Amino acid sequence: MSSKQYETVIGLEVHVELATKTKIFCGCSTAFGAEPNTQTCPVCTGMPGSLPVLNKQVLEYAIAVGLATNCEITRYARFDRKNYFYPDNPQNYQISQLYLPICRNGGVEIETEAGGRKTVGIHEIHMEEDAGKLIHDEWEDCSLVDYNRSGVPLIEIVSEPDMRSAEEVIAYLEKLRLIIQYLGASDCKLQEGSMRADVNLSVREAGAAAFGTRTEMKNLNSFKAISRAIAGETERQIDLIESGEKVVQETRRWDDTKGESYAMRSKEDAQDYRYFPDPDLVPIAVSDEMLAQIREKQPEFRTEKMIRYKEAFDIPDYDIEIITGDKHLADLFEAATAICNQPKKVSNWLMGETLRLMKEKETDASDLRFSPENLAKLISLTDAKAINSSVAKEVFEVMFEENIDPEQYVEEKGLKTVNDEGALRKTVEEVIAANPQSVEDYHNGKEKAIGFLVGQTMKAMKGKADPGMVNQMLKELLLS
Repeated sequence: MSSKQYETVIGLEVHVELATKTKIFCGCSTAFGAEPNTQTCPVCTGMPGSLPVLNKQVLEYAIAVGLATNCEITRYARFDRKNYFYPDNPQNYQISQLYLPICRNGGVEIETEAGGRKTVGIHEIHMEEDAGKLIHDEWEDCSLVDYNRSGVPLIEIVSEPDMRSAEEVIAYLEKLRLIIQYLGASDCKLQEGSMRADVNLSVREAGAAAFGTRTEMKNLNSFKAISRAIAGETERQIDLIESGEKVVQETRRWDDTKGESYAMRSKEDAQDYRYFPDPDLVPIAVSDEMLAQIREKQPEFRTEKMIRYKEAFDIPDYDIEIITGDKHLADLFEAATAICNQPKKVSNWLMGETLRLMKEKETDASDLRFSPENLAKLISLTDAKAINSSVAKEVFEVMFEENIDPEQYVEEKGLKTVNDEGALRKTVEEVIAANPQSVEDYHNGKEKAIGFLVGQTMKAMKGKADPGMVNQMLKELLLS
């Protein structure tokens, strides 16, 4: 075994599907999950004579992401044709940007494993159209093409080769994802393909100045798969170098089930795609006025939000970190707090029951159904002691699934706390009479015995009593 130390050098090409309602060069819908080939037209299927027209929202989103990642905005940009032949590419070229991309020379700061900070450079961000989707049917031994995705707007964020570990890669991706989500430019769902990362990776001896030969890995649709692919490819390249073989520059496909990658094709360079300016699209001139308007619309990002939460709301730092870590949670927190003015209680519901049910049901925050109004109503019901905490949790579970109005639900299901002291006293007396052993245990100093009696009373009251009131009344009657 060699004693040489190696360093991994990683750069990423991150494709982000933008949250426009229509495609980049036509009016077809971009909605996810439609029947195959139902969201197409002559433009996005590459029919001869059809002419593309740029969706202005795509340009605005691209510039907004560029500003948020400290890029220079190209004031005179244009589109180019990237020529290649593949069944999912109906025109036999993709409209992209090579010579004058919309954003250049940016960077985002990440935290390193050692607790320090470093800036990962962004070489460029360019706009382009997505290709269709090939579906391989093993039963029929054929491939089918769905062109719904063809023409869906993308930005490609090309980093500098500044990352040195899987941890740094994940930190960079999470930072990008949060920035883009906060902008509302994309939901960045890896599992739906709206954020995809290709990993360019090479290894070199520690301390060497020159980079090694890089490979590009595709088919990475989760942070876990990205980490595993980086570890697998690093090991593969080191093994090749150690055995005296050469690493070949190529595109590889990662198979997360098998935990290994395999070669797809030799890695092309720009000249292989025979780029040339697209003759059907006019150049883009970004005016001072447009840039100022986009800059003015930039939202409050996570770092500023965390500082404001610390100053404005009496909630723990850990809660702030989790809630601001997802824009949907942050929006829900702020809206519910604005209604009920109970930031700590809103935070408790989000950090407790909401996160528990999200994990249990494998749901993203963006898929949460309950409204901030209904969460605020539930908090008001418990504050007013109209329902107890166990009923509140039961109501919240239904609210999580169906966004029911908690006030109506409690009324319809008869879940309100019974505050009739006479009825409660009668039930407590019956529980005491039915459990002489527990009463004797309590009188003999066994404090836990009262817990059993509280439980029996709550059961008899069908959970509709205030546990504190039950406890107080039991002690009063047991000591009388």
